[in-house]
Amino acid sequence: MEEVLIGWAEESLVPSKKISLAGQFYERISEYVESEITATAMSIQNGKERAIIISCDLTAVNGELIKSVREKFAKMTDEIDPKYIIVGATHTHTSHKYSSGLEKNASILSEFMKEGKGKNYSKLVETDESVLSPTEAFEFLSDRIALAAKKAWDNRKEAMYANAFGRAAVGFCRRVCYNDGSAQMWGDTNTATFTALEGGNDSGIELLYIYNANKKLTGIVANIACPSQILEHRSFISADYWGEAKKILRKKFGEDIYLLAMCGAGGDQSPRDLVRWVEPETPINDPNISRPNVIDRVADPSMFDLSGCRLAGKRVANEIISVYEEITEIKSDIPFEHKALVFDLPLRKVTIGDYKTAVCEIEYYVDKNKDKDNFNFKDIATMHVYAGTIARYRQQQTQEIVPTEVHILRLGDIAIATNPFELFLDYGNYIKARSSAKQTFIMQLTCGSLGYLPTEKAEKGGHYSAYVSSGNVGHEGGDMLARRSVTEINKMFG
Repeated sequence: MEEVLIGWAEESLVPSKKISLAGQFYERISEYVESEITATAMSIQNGKERAIIISCDLTAVNGELIKSVREKFAKMTDEIDPKYIIVGATHTHTSHKYSSGLEKNASILSEFMKEGKGKNYSKLVETDESVLSPTEAFEFLSDRIALAAKKAWDNRKEAMYANAFGRAAVGFCRRVCYNDGSAQMWGDTNTATFTALEGGNDSGIELLYIYNANKKLTGIVANIACPSQILEHRSFISADYWGEAKKILRKKFGEDIYLLAMCGAGGDQSPRDLVRWVEPETPINDPNISRPNVIDRVADPSMFDLSGCRLAGKRVANEIISVYEEITEIKSDIPFEHKALVFDLPLRKVTIGDYKTAVCEIEYYVDKNKDKDNFNFKDIATMHVYAGTIARYRQQQTQEIVPTEVHILRLGDIAIATNPFELFLDYGNYIKARSSAKQTFIMQLTCGSLGYLPTEKAEKGGHYSAYVSSGNVGHEGGDMLARRSVTEINKMFG
């Protein structure tokens, strides 16, 4: 077996200007840098098998961004086919807005505006020259990510590895069920109608430690089934809890240690315990998060603020360090295989009744607000579900299939399976349970941005993250994605 070569690189994603921050319906402009956001790349080569895996402190990596990264990388070298470049997001909400993601819904709302009333649709991004525009952000990001990929490829050296497992309480289900069969994202649990959280959580951390030929630690891959969105309402640049974890790990192992963070299946997960609810220390602007009857709890600090972020990062880092100190076997025999695939998944569709209801709701809303001079991001947030339903009805007239990029890798005892969704935890659990690998890493929000992929139970419960407007694929496609991912993994492991 040929020796495995692994290379590392990291590029800062902090520009010289302020940035528009992604992840909310309302506008936020960065005021300062709380922690550095980065693109961390790890290249792998074993003979003809190759891959470059990149983790970015972004909300998402859409199709246009991954396409641009691959095109720019291809101009730098032809030693690896760009289709083997994998770019994923940690889903931090304190990073670049390089695309609003709401243009289609904004366009639909504008179609219903009355002549002379509210026809001046105000921009989603109001900036001046001190703030990076979405177009500038896109080019900046694709340049930096492509550069990280090239440097990691050039830095390949003989490597060894140890894979291990840890636990840290980070993610919790963020969908609340009620006795009428409904569910709500961020729902209030302190009510007599509360029945249960819709799903479970996964406290496991899948860990991979990379060493050089002299058995010196060079980098760590950590996979957690929870997005990094503790600070999602704040107005600064931050890598969220991964930024705090990286600080602690570099204090322990040295500034030259790399941390590649993989966001696992966490579409219905967040760092907040909705049962032991703790109010934000500072106000937030989110209509989905309100608590009329708050009880003072003995629990974690606010998982909306820096106090909670630092605790979560500390938990992650301390567990990574603790597990590292127990490692007894470092392996040099590393089988490696990489498949870049496209799964054709069914488009989630709406009925003609859903479409007519959505049209009526938007017509009513526009008429009710006919004296407004401008329709802005708040209007888009209010009408998001109905505009999304109209958009989907139009889309399904000509499209039935959603081509979905998926990467399946084997690295020694480890399987890695990617997907471009905010994938609900149940699908990730199915893949892990049915995988023949000793350990399975799930990397969501990777090589595309196709929205939430909810379970059938979530679709019936409704609300944000389970609406048709929240994603391109429904539970039928989720089942197909999970089962085919398992099939491809198990082919590699015999």
